[in-house]
Amino acid sequence: MSERQPINFAAYIESTRTRACAFCEIVAGRLPHHIIHQDDAAVVFLNKYPTLYGYTLVAPRAHREQVTGDFSLEEYLELQRLIYRVGEAIRQVVATERMYILSLGSQEGNRHVHWHLAPLPPGVPFEQQQFEALSIEKGVLNLSDEEVAALAARIRERMQFNLQSEIRSPKL
Repeated sequence: MSERQPINFAAYIESTRTRACAFCEIVAGRLPHHIIHQDDAAVVFLNKYPTLYGYTLVAPRAHREQVTGDFSLEEYLELQRLIYRVGEAIRQVVATERMYILSLGSQEGNRHVHWHLAPLPPGVPFEQQQFEALSIEKGVLNLSDEEVAALAARIRERMQFNLQSEIRSPKL
């Protein structure tokens, strides 16, 4: 695994507050990211600033700001089904002791609803788990574009394989 590289945290915070919605830009194809999956409802992509290997984001295509209030129950449950599928694919591709799934954002920045799926690798000391493992202030993983593209491809392939398996043998 790659070493961490520092990130200009103040500049990151400022950009989340002042730039156009990054998630809408990704959905529109104007902000390149390593896309894992996209459909009519959502887009799934690897985090540009990962603190954990396999850290992935899921966002609805439509700009929504309230994690529950801007969705019908059916829309919300459909997104949660996708999040489950993504989490299972990540867990099957990346060594994972615990999958962190949370929705972060603020009305002051990163307003577009999105979910973080962050696989904690086995063996991380307790003091470095949970919010500590997600903090970008201590730097982000220094992964090459080739490493990130290969990881996205492996997760995408696993999602497709799992979906095909579900279709062939649905659970009762």
